[in-house]
Amino acid sequence: MAEKQTAGRDRLGDLAPKFAELNDDVLFGEVWSREDQLSPRDRSMITIAALFSAGLYPQLKSHLSLGKAHGVTKQEAVEIVTQLAFYCGWPKAWSTFPLIQDVYGEDDGIDPDRLSCFPVGEKNDAFAQYFIGQSYLAPLSKEQVPVFNVTFEPGCRNNWHIHHAESGGGQMLVCVSGRGWYHEWGREPRALRPGDVVNIPAGVKHWHGAAKDSWFQHLAIEVPGEGGRTEWCEAVDEKQYSFLK
Repeated sequence: MAEKQTAGRDRLGDLAPKFAELNDDVLFGEVWSREDQLSPRDRSMITIAALFSAGLYPQLKSHLSLGKAHGVTKQEAVEIVTQLAFYCGWPKAWSTFPLIQDVYGEDDGIDPDRLSCFPVGEKNDAFAQYFIGQSYLAPLSKEQVPVFNVTFEPGCRNNWHIHHAESGGGQMLVCVSGRGWYHEWGREPRALRPGDVVNIPAGVKHWHGAAKDSWFQHLAIEVPGEGGRTEWCEAVDEKQYSFLK
């Protein structure tokens, strides 16, 4: 869930209030929020490329920071510049790499705490044996209906598993940040983006997790039922996962 943009009003509200309004409410409030067309991560990569091409370095640095928050990795930013250097100018690349270093430092990823408005929580060590890669777990509510925020680092996913119940039961996933995957046994994998909802009936074998190149966050909601338990199965095949784009 993206935060409301206020940079225009904060910097130019007194000098150019209409421009500030268009920046915050139209550009970021409407265009950038159309996640059904392009994800914020994709829009960040496009904008980084455009600003690099134009040589607009102050704005480029700002959008490198925004791209980092949207899941653009340090290596992806470097690769964008490396490719475009051949088309847009070698000196521009030399000027841009220091900006990337300033924004990312030695960090190849992003700050998980900035993924969404929900807390990341602690490392999910209690279930680490059922995950490939690092996941984090934050209990949001244990009353009425249990709700947990689950965060996956890029490439992290859980094993195949089944939510059993004598009656009712199952699970719902509400995607809140990044890009991920959901896969039911015997069906095609389903790409997940913020706003997607997955309904998982009891007794269905499945797995879910992050895309290879993106952090991913979803709310896991336990559907009330009788005699609920989780059966953990085999890990997701590495070769099959590697084909997911």
